[in-house]
Amino acid sequence: MSVSTVSSGIGPCFRLFPISNTQTHFLTVESRKQLRRRRQGLLSLNPFPILTHSNHRLRRGGFSELNSSFESGHSDSTDKSSIASFEDGEGVRSSESSSSGLGDSYVALFVRMLGLDNDPLDREQAIETLWKYSLGGKKCVDAIMQFHGCLNLIVNLLKSESSATCEAAAGLIRSIASVNLYRESVAQSGALEEITALLSRPSLATVVKEQSICALWNLTVDEEFREKVAEFDILKLLISFLEDDDVHVKEAAGGVLANLALSRSNHKILVEVGVIPKLAKLLKSDNTENKGSKVIKKEARNVLLELAKDEYYRILVIEEGVVPIPILGADAYKSFRPDLYSWPSLPDGIKIEQTAKAPSRFGASELLLGLNVDKNVDDVDEAKMKAIVGRTNQQFLARIGAIEFEKEIKSEGPGKSQQQLTLLPCVDGVARLVLMLGLADELAVTRAAESVADASINEDMRVSFMEAGAIKPLVQLLANNNKETVKLPVIRALKQLSLSRTVCQRIEAEGAVPFFINLLKQPEISVSITEQILDILAHILDPSKEMESKFYEGPVNGSKADSRGEVLDAAVISRLVQIAKTASPNLLRKAISVIEFGTIINPNMDTIISEDITSVLDVALRQKVLEEPENEAEELEKHLLELEEAGLTISAASRLLTKLLDSESFRQTMDAAVFTELLRKILRSNLPLHYKDWVASCLVKLTSLSSPSQSLNNPINVEVTLYKTIPRLVEQMSFSSSPEAKEAAVLELNRIVSEGGVIESTQALASQGAIEPLVKLLDERNEQCVEASLSVLYNLSMDSENHTAIIRAGAVPVLRRIVMSQRPQWKKALRLLRDLPV
Repeated sequence: MSVSTVSSGIGPCFRLFPISNTQTHFLTVESRKQLRRRRQGLLSLNPFPILTHSNHRLRRGGFSELNSSFESGHSDSTDKSSIASFEDGEGVRSSESSSSGLGDSYVALFVRMLGLDNDPLDREQAIETLWKYSLGGKKCVDAIMQFHGCLNLIVNLLKSESSATCEAAAGLIRSIASVNLYRESVAQSGALEEITALLSRPSLATVVKEQSICALWNLTVDEEFREKVAEFDILKLLISFLEDDDVHVKEAAGGVLANLALSRSNHKILVEVGVIPKLAKLLKSDNTENKGSKVIKKEARNVLLELAKDEYYRILVIEEGVVPIPILGADAYKSFRPDLYSWPSLPDGIKIEQTAKAPSRFGASELLLGLNVDKNVDDVDEAKMKAIVGRTNQQFLARIGAIEFEKEIKSEGPGKSQQQLTLLPCVDGVARLVLMLGLADELAVTRAAESVADASINEDMRVSFMEAGAIKPLVQLLANNNKETVKLPVIRALKQLSLSRTVCQRIEAEGAVPFFINLLKQPEISVSITEQILDILAHILDPSKEMESKFYEGPVNGSKADSRGEVLDAAVISRLVQIAKTASPNLLRKAISVIEFGTIINPNMDTIISEDITSVLDVALRQKVLEEPENEAEELEKHLLELEEAGLTISAASRLLTKLLDSESFRQTMDAAVFTELLRKILRSNLPLHYKDWVASCLVKLTSLSSPSQSLNNPINVEVTLYKTIPRLVEQMSFSSSPEAKEAAVLELNRIVSEGGVIESTQALASQGAIEPLVKLLDERNEQCVEASLSVLYNLSMDSENHTAIIRAGAVPVLRRIVMSQRPQWKKALRLLRDLPV
């Protein structure tokens, strides 16, 4: 009978080489005739085959014939025995047994030849023959595994120095591991450790690599064995094999990694060993680099898709230039109608100026892109070129109906088909998502918008979506679709895109701001939508951004300024104040930022003042997090995060208050004493220094308006100096890379310390760690800088508690060098040395 493939219990890496009945019968009969002619009379009466040890190598041909015989399971009723011939003429005879066929007898013979006491060449022939026999399917593997201890003998042969022996042993383990029943036995036999040692050899034949890795591939089908394989050393080897010259080795390594990625517990170590960059490179490469292999790309895609289920790992995948794309099914693209361009245009909608005076004779100017583009036109940047290529590729696939061959899966469970994703290189992936945004299917649009939001992780990706033309369809969906299921992912996508200043301008140019404002006016919208809309408006209308401040100083486009003024009317301000009074700190900060923008485009500020803005400012400046944190590490980390968020809110409120102080009507309605005390408390707190800039400015302005006296001994000025100016100058002196900045900082510190009335200034300097950077400045060549540093250090030395810190900073040898070299400041250096206890 012919060898049949056993479908049940066979792993993913099992290859069969069936032999026909005719070949089996011919090989069996010929081998028997040859054996009878060579050794007549040497037949044994033993019931099991006996091997007479020989130092000569067994012929491969003889084993091939035997292998063919027992693979077929053929039994000749006329013959009562079978004989295996050896090259030196010695042989063995096996008598017929009623309970077993010829195949079982030969398996026992070759398993016995695997023994450690046999000649290495005989063991090699035996393992090769058993390997070939195991390719017959599960029944053949069962016949081998019925002999106890044979697996240990097979694993032991992985230590052999012979490549042929190692290949056959690894191949036989691969076949055994393909059967579900025997995977646990393989794992417990030490095969994993021996395969790891084998793969770690510096020079290893390609065929050995392939069989060994395929054995791991079959072994990792079961989840319980994946953790054993997912060790750092093995993973490093597998990743190195992804760059092997042989494509089959690459495929096998990718298959093992794909199996390991199915277990979520392995994701962390897979990322740590650097699997994402390697697989992303394989996925982006063309077929010529992988010799046309589709298997390695499929396995790489499977691994990256599994890793992309985690939000953080998805960011790492996208950073390598591949984008997760939802699979919609071919039916979703039937509504696609490409625009017919009479003249070339960029994907973002910008028209290319037509410079030809008349149409070309054969219409080539309308057919070929760029032939009539003026030479003076600015060069098309890389992002625009990629957008053109991606749009061309995806629209071509959509037109011919080949953009997706997968049919939409109809599952019983709702939403199962929505979870299907694929991965595309960035150029094609961005263009595919933009194309999806223009489809008529709401589900397709929703999934595309969600994918755009997920993929907008950095400036390059956001600009890529803008150049590919994603902004216009997103704004159109915002304007024309009233369903919250569509609006929510669209708003989220625009929020992620608005993190780029360049994209912010494009979003506003497409007219998105009025739609956001209209949504904001609706009191029934959810908190999540309100927060995201305020996020976008805060990015677009953020006064702290450089592009916006340039706009404020001089209007570039009068119509834009007018439209902004019309948008932020009294109703909007009232709604923002209402949100700010009851909102979370995050929403409060964003609402204040948009209200501040209103103070700039509407100088009289009557609308804002009439909406009880003082209560909003009072809430923003009263932050509970400014109190001392607990000592526990987790609480401290949480406190620091809350402190950063509070700093943003306080900075925005202080900036708004500073602008509102310009209004006489606001000054009359506010309680200056309350705000002064709040700002002083914030200034003395442990709030990060860069958040105190506007707090100090607002406090000084508030004090100047309430009290004309601007003396240095004013308590407000003293506090600003101690808690804001001195820490800022010390930070500038310590960390600035500019010598000019350091010089300016030390000169300003010298002025503050030298002036009378600020007794606490030296204490503030010492507590801020100013001594060490001051000593370092003594080695500067700038004489003015050295002199100022000496003056400040001398003032610090007046307090004996600072002597130890000055000496520890290394001031003594530097001061001695200044004195011995007779530099212009040697007298000041000598006076400081006399004050120190040295």
